[in-house]
Amino acid sequence: MTNEKIINFDLDGTIADLYGVPNWLDYLINNNPKPYAEAKPLVNMQVLARLLNKLQNKGYTINIISWLAKNSNADYDKAVTNAKRKWLAKHLTSVEFDNIYIVPYGTPKHEISNGILFDDEIGNREKWGKGAYDVDNIIGILKAM
Repeated sequence: MTNEKIINFDLDGTIADLYGVPNWLDYLINNNPKPYAEAKPLVNMQVLARLLNKLQNKGYTINIISWLAKNSNADYDKAVTNAKRKWLAKHLTSVEFDNIYIVPYGTPKHEISNGILFDDEIGNREKWGKGAYDVDNIIGILKAM
């Protein structure tokens, strides 16, 4: 895989405000996918969609790499995967992601893809190395590409 034209996004805490949903952790502990469905966007989705479509037209691959809940089971994993895919379809309707990887909690993201990663989790950014960004300036970084 070459890394020049691949952009990867985490969901929870990066572009979806999972942690802003009241009682989000209680829902997850009780295998309820509600927070994944109800999370509000953390960036302007219209601007993000336009930028992602523009970058895809320039040859960029656009991926989602998102973890499932910690200590989950197969049925809950399916419900969470479905909720995350529906969230993306609702909030980024015009974007056709090249890959949507929804993987077990703790899966090393740098083993799934390369290129650029936007992720709120510092550990993921550290393991990713060069090209890993936090959530502070997603739109600005994408505009500069």
